[in-house]
Amino acid sequence: MTEPVAEPADETVPPRSTFAERHAVLALGYGGREDPPVPADVLAMPIVLNISKADPPMRSDLLAAAAIATVRICLDERAGPDGEWDEQFRAWTSARIRKVARRARGAQWEAALVVEGVTAEVGTAQARALVPGRVGDLDPRIKKLQIGGTDLEHDDPGPPRPAAPVLWIDRSLDMTVGKAAAQVAHASMLLAAVMSVEQAQAWAGQGFECSVRDADPAQWASARALVDGGGGVAVRDAGFTEVAPGSMTVIALASPGHR
Repeated sequence: MTEPVAEPADETVPPRSTFAERHAVLALGYGGREDPPVPADVLAMPIVLNISKADPPMRSDLLAAAAIATVRICLDERAGPDGEWDEQFRAWTSARIRKVARRARGAQWEAALVVEGVTAEVGTAQARALVPGRVGDLDPRIKKLQIGGTDLEHDDPGPPRPAAPVLWIDRSLDMTVGKAAAQVAHASMLLAAVMSVEQAQAWAGQGFECSVRDADPAQWASARALVDGGGGVAVRDAGFTEVAPGSMTVIALASPGHR
């Protein structure tokens, strides 16, 4: 797995906020406000997955790219205090967190790159996390992208990278790549939130590198034991699609050997 590619910063523009200020906002957690009665008013973060028909990426790399893009945009200075995305992010995190992954290829992907967001690359995989907002206001270039219809085979990329966070997926749930992308994206966001600001900043310095791996029953049991002991964070799904409400879908650990 290659290092994720970071978008260059414009050093001529002073930062709108410090990393510590942005992390403090993320560390506040998110609200559980009920969904609005009008579906178009639901707030969600779109995630676009670049899935070429001729040369599709490895599933594990694509999921890692989705996780990286999400935590990167959440800690982007534009999403922090006084940033141009601040209002959208505060509204989104005060509600029930929603992420919707869509697939793109070719010209569709190029169009998605114009929509406000942050891109991450892992190996040959690319994913872009977009600024959250009302479902009814979704950019037409994104709205036309399919949510399902294309999946990727599970792969075996080997052991997780040492000294980097690992996101374990419960393989038994057999989630589609779109569903899994939303789940690992949530996991990376939660993991950064529970880190100290120093830990999160060190992770940012590594480009938010992480490994995404399918967990077999023994690996899942081990990861769950760490969560029970306060050594990791778990994503429990609301059960709107694919899995039962309350299902534990992903467990994020600060490193493969985290205790």
